[in-house]
Amino acid sequence: MKPVLELAASGEVKISDAVSQLERTFRLTEAEMAEMLPSGKQTRFANRVHWARSYLKQAGLLKNTRRGHFEITSEGRRVLSENPERIDAKFLERYDQFLEFKSRTNAPDEGGSIIDQPDVTTPDETMRSAHQQITNALAADLLARLRESEPKFFEEVIVTLLIKMGYGYGQASGTVLGGAGDDGVDGVINLDPLGVDQVYVQAKRYGVENTIGSGPIRDFYGALGLKDVTKGIFVTTSSFSSSARATAEKLGARIVLIDGPQLARLMVAHEVGCRVTETFKVAVVEESYFE
Repeated sequence: MKPVLELAASGEVKISDAVSQLERTFRLTEAEMAEMLPSGKQTRFANRVHWARSYLKQAGLLKNTRRGHFEITSEGRRVLSENPERIDAKFLERYDQFLEFKSRTNAPDEGGSIIDQPDVTTPDETMRSAHQQITNALAADLLARLRESEPKFFEEVIVTLLIKMGYGYGQASGTVLGGAGDDGVDGVINLDPLGVDQVYVQAKRYGVENTIGSGPIRDFYGALGLKDVTKGIFVTTSSFSSSARATAEKLGARIVLIDGPQLARLMVAHEVGCRVTETFKVAVVEESYFE
């Protein structure tokens, strides 16, 4: 991780360039540079560099600047000024945001090893555990990117997700309404071609520390009344207080609340902002074949 952080100290870095430069820094052999992960989709060294970048970003030492690019933060420069001998996952545990990231993902350690105790689990359990950890890490990354996105982009993501989940009559059934004159709603999904039945959406792009209380839920309920509809979906990248959830349950309208972790899981499940790169097939013995 320290070499990745040092590389970013001189300015914005493209992740693919970082891989190439660090290959030269470590004087990797041709065989080492060509070594692939079992999937055959990525080299092992590139995978390590990507994980290092991701960990440093979660700790606040790096930040994304644009697609595939990153740069050092002021805290990252402060860390380098201390010239630590090594930066690893244990070092990053001094940062609350990294501890919060680890608690959400049960993330792999800096060596890239996903399974901690292979001798006490079955191969099936090991595979499912690894899949869950990778999925959790992906969800955490998606949620972090949403919190850094522009409000309009975030609203568009929510409408796209709801359409992929089956709301609406087709791809053109969702509209972003955020802006002046939106009457307190950010999007609408037409459940039929004429728009007779509609679901309205409220999207709040907040930091993890900003819990939504009952007030915004009542405001959204009032906005639904102005639209003369009874179905609403309130989505946030943060969380809802217990009073907010109780308020949503008591109101006459059907209001569904989706918090940050649930939003990220739904994006993974419906491939919004991510995509499946490979599928593993697990075969079992067909007992009837041997009878």
